[in-house]
Amino acid sequence: MEIYAGIIHKAQKICVYGPEGIGKTTFASQAPDPLFIDLENGSLHLNVKRTQRPQNWAALLTAVAEVQKDPTLCRTLVIDTADKAETLCTQFVVEKKKVDSIESIGYGKGYVMVAEEFNKLLSMLENVSACGINVIITAHAAMRKFEQPDELGAYDRWELKLSKKVAPLVKEWVDALLFANYKTIVVTTDNNKQKAQGGRRVMYTSHHPCWDAKNRWGLPDQTEFEWAAVADHVPGDAPAAKQEKVNTADDGLIVTAVEETTAADVYAAGEAKGYTADQIDRSVVKSYGKLPAQLTEAEAEEVIKKLNKSKGRTK
Repeated sequence: MEIYAGIIHKAQKICVYGPEGIGKTTFASQAPDPLFIDLENGSLHLNVKRTQRPQNWAALLTAVAEVQKDPTLCRTLVIDTADKAETLCTQFVVEKKKVDSIESIGYGKGYVMVAEEFNKLLSMLENVSACGINVIITAHAAMRKFEQPDELGAYDRWELKLSKKVAPLVKEWVDALLFANYKTIVVTTDNNKQKAQGGRRVMYTSHHPCWDAKNRWGLPDQTEFEWAAVADHVPGDAPAAKQEKVNTADDGLIVTAVEETTAADVYAAGEAKGYTADQIDRSVVKSYGKLPAQLTEAEAEEVIKKLNKSKGRTK
């Protein structure tokens, strides 16, 4: 058994959610070199890069695949928003099953199908992250009644505005689940009337009975809702660029640009042999002690040669 010690630095997977108008899209726009897949046209007021707005589930998956194919397009991929993505996913399942609504499938099977299909998006985003690209998913928040099995009574809590099957997938997949909300306090006036004051935007980073949140960076439980609060934990260096070989003549000298092998090439070679991104990650970490996105060009070429010579995954 081989044992590796130390921190492995990698791209981060973040979900930030909160009520409408809190500033989720603006928050994501401050990430390193963001590219938006804007499903709700919420970024039109921002000077950011964005893809053509996907009109259906297939178009969304195609947009993500294009980023995986060319990791130099951005340093951070933003899906804005998760709830709109689930809507497209649900429409896809309904059309595929030729029913009027997801409820028509019966016995809750429709929601299971949606979750299975949505998981394909998360798997593709995992491949994008493995190429060294940060992934940020924005989502709206919804207040729902929560009942604990071992307690009497119920109380309201903020949750992702996603279905009960999809929400856990997103929460488990991300490295950080950040809940943004308005900080409001209630004060008693001179005539004994209660009045709300405040409205400061804050971000909650750890679990609370009234909301879901988590992080792996040791952030304070509550912090200002601004990118600076997480900036030190999100890598900003651009992934290695893959350049085409180009010959240019200058004063009789021939200059040839270097063609770099990227993590995307490693995953492409592995997938051609039937391996998943997770299997490729584990194999590379076992052999080199780091993820494919951290390999040198020579190491990446070595991995690709080994993959090309392998028989592939046995089924």
